[in-house]
Amino acid sequence: METSPSAHSDRVSRLSASFDEANGRLIARLRVAADGLAERVPAEGWSAAQIGWHVAAVTTRFAGMISGDITAAQPLPPDFKERAWAEVTGAIPERAESPAAVAPPPGVARDAAVTALEESGAAMARALATLTEERGARMGITHRAVGAITVFQIGEWAVSHVMRHNRQAKRVLGEG
Repeated sequence: METSPSAHSDRVSRLSASFDEANGRLIARLRVAADGLAERVPAEGWSAAQIGWHVAAVTTRFAGMISGDITAAQPLPPDFKERAWAEVTGAIPERAESPAAVAPPPGVARDAAVTALEESGAAMARALATLTEERGARMGITHRAVGAITVFQIGEWAVSHVMRHNRQAKRVLGEG
């Protein structure tokens, strides 16, 4: 996929802005929640603080894949065609089991989750700021949940992941 420098810059800017907005919403939700409520583990699932911790752990991994610090991305075949993100997300199951590496520990404190989200957000900002068009469009991963995607789409997945878990945190906190 050939793009112009301005198209690349626009895509990275949109990804950065979308991620910042989504991550900021989750951080704000956790900041205003009372410690007891944010840390209360429901009968099934995670507390809002654990959700935040999980999102931060996944974001850190996504940022590492985008930057190349985690060497998961490989060159895509020359005939690879990027699918629309809506098509990719349509295949993600509503409920998925988290890998152990990003499953939250018990007793995550609200403040620890907020700090982790802020730090992972900074890592994502750095990763996106250094993402080249070549790496973004010509490198990618294959994952059971999304199939083959570009490094650019790892950024889109990060945004979708934060949004999905923000909705989950909202439900756990009794906000909707």
